[in-house]
Amino acid sequence: MTQHERTVMAFDDQGREYMIDMFVSVRDLSELQHAGATRGSPAFRTRDGHDVTYLGNGEFMIMVPGEEGGVTVRTDDSEFV
Repeated sequence: MTQHERTVMAFDDQGREYMIDMFVSVRDLSELQHAGATRGSPAFRTRDGHDVTYLGNGEFMIMVPGEEGGVTVRTDDSEFV
């Protein structure tokens, strides 16, 4: 089951704002020996549905149609910096 975890605001070099949604896969393992839920690796997508890759140090790469290599954006969100 994939859940929306949070939204991150990021900006490109020209000051354009991008809203990036973070989704986390949660699995209930209650039928196994170690009961409880586990969280998978997060997946990222813009509000417009474009794929996003987290590069590290507050940077994301957004794959936008017509942009070769994608658009690099930065956030100052403390979880990603």
